[in-house]
Amino acid sequence: MATAPYNYSYIFKYIIIGDMGVGKSCLLHQFTEKKFMADCPHTIGVEFGTRIIEVSGQKIKLQIWDTAGQERFRAVTRSYYRGAAGALMVYDITRRSTYNHLSSWLTDARNLTNPNTVIILIGNKADLEAQRDVTYEEAKQFAEENGLLFLEASAKTGENVEDAFLEAAKKIYQNIQDGSL
Repeated sequence: MATAPYNYSYIFKYIIIGDMGVGKSCLLHQFTEKKFMADCPHTIGVEFGTRIIEVSGQKIKLQIWDTAGQERFRAVTRSYYRGAAGALMVYDITRRSTYNHLSSWLTDARNLTNPNTVIILIGNKADLEAQRDVTYEEAKQFAEENGLLFLEASAKTGENVEDAFLEAAKKIYQNIQDGSL
C-alpha cells in the first residue's frame, strides 16, 4: 500500500523570542519532548524543534525556531523571523527586566514578520509564584493593548505549555480559513 510522503496538511513556522534566560529553549523542549531540561545551555543563533499536532481535524507540522536571546545575536536572529506564521514572545514572571524589554521584541516581531503573524505572549516560570515580579493582570493588559494572545506557563511543570503552542496554531488555522493569512 502506498503512503503519502507527508502525514500533515500544513506546516506552520513558529519563532520563540525573548530575553536570554526566560526559558525559550525549555518551553520548546517541554513541548517537543515532554521533558524539562534543568540546565539548558544558552542558545547560540537558533535551535529547531518540530511536532505534529491536530487542529480542527487537520494535521499540522509545527516547525519551531528557538532564537538566541542575547543582544549580540539579535542581528543574526532577525533573519529567522521571515515566513513565521506564529511568534511566541516569552518573558520571565520573576524578572521585571525581561517584561520591560517586550516592546522591543514586539517591534521586531511586527516589523520582520507578516502583518497577520499570530503573536502569543507567554509569562514563563509560573511555578515560581513566590518570586513573581510581574503581575498576571499587567501582562494581560499589555497583551490586550497590543492584540496578543496571552497565558502564563511553566516549562518546568509543563503547565500551559501545550496550550501556548496549540492556541497559536488554532488562531493561525482560523486566519487561513478566513483568508487573512
